[in-house]
Amino acid sequence: MEKDENPIRIKSWCPSERPRERLLQKGAGYLSDAELLAILLGSGSKREHALSLARRILGNSLTPLRSLGRMPASRLMEFKGVGPGKAVVVLAAMELARRYSVLPAPRNRTIRQSSDAYEQLRPLLSDLMHEEFWVLYLNNANRVQNSFQLSKGGLTGTLVDVRLILKKALELGAVGLILAHNHPSGNLRPSKADLQITRKTKKAAALMDIRLLDHLIVHGSEYYSFADGQQL
Repeated sequence: MEKDENPIRIKSWCPSERPRERLLQKGAGYLSDAELLAILLGSGSKREHALSLARRILGNSLTPLRSLGRMPASRLMEFKGVGPGKAVVVLAAMELARRYSVLPAPRNRTIRQSSDAYEQLRPLLSDLMHEEFWVLYLNNANRVQNSFQLSKGGLTGTLVDVRLILKKALELGAVGLILAHNHPSGNLRPSKADLQITRKTKKAAALMDIRLLDHLIVHGSEYYSFADGQQL
């Protein structure tokens, strides 16, 4: 990658062009992704200012923030000018953004179709490099009462306890369930285990007058719906 041999330090820029000053004057919404990342980095290296470094980290991906969200500390530190301290700040900011994105919806969103469920689950599952299993609990109006992480595993899979799913449903007084997990491999095809746990949960829930409405497999911006695929 090309870098300026003698980059002009950001501090020497006109105040109206500096990312920090622009954020204070106009608000964070006016800054580009690279400018926001540059603020987190704080500085670049002797041969590159922070904004140039931020642009290199984001690269030319069609979804640069998604790529950044999945980037481990070890990959960040491959960029000259990024040490453990800066990598930790970036990772912490991405995790806060991920958590913030799921705060408004837990008791508000109404699930009318699989895309509604996906939008609820996307911030939780789409960018993970390991597998997690989540359950959405719905009331009579199909509004989400609670989202619950049932288990968290490695790349090879995760454990699902149907009894725990139903125990939580009874505690909440939920009448509908949506199961969800991610496939870090990117393959959205349901496995035999996915099919088995779906059928087992549906059968057990029906005994308690609780409906299993769907089971989503998520990866990035894509998902597979058992309901849409008529596999419920």
